[in-house]
Amino acid sequence: MATDRGGIWGKNPVRERDLPYEPFACAPALKLDAHERLHKLQIDALEGRLARLELVLERLEKRLWLAVYGVAAGLLAQALQGLVTMAP
Repeated sequence: MATDRGGIWGKNPVRERDLPYEPFACAPALKLDAHERLHKLQIDALEGRLARLELVLERLEKRLWLAVYGVAAGLLAQALQGLVTMAP
């Protein structure tokens, strides 16, 4: 009892054009789309972490240079103090 519109069950949904979704929207494509969205979220999170790490490193570098200049100033002060005490 086959009909001319598709098999024994009546309408063939593959041949119908009034579907609510595209005919090629299949599970592997949907999985790939979900994976791509998840990947984008992960990359965005990593970029955020990288930006925060760069800020922390920048602050650390400023502190390091401040310490280096402090040590250099201390050494120069000691040398100048030694020269002042040796002067008549």
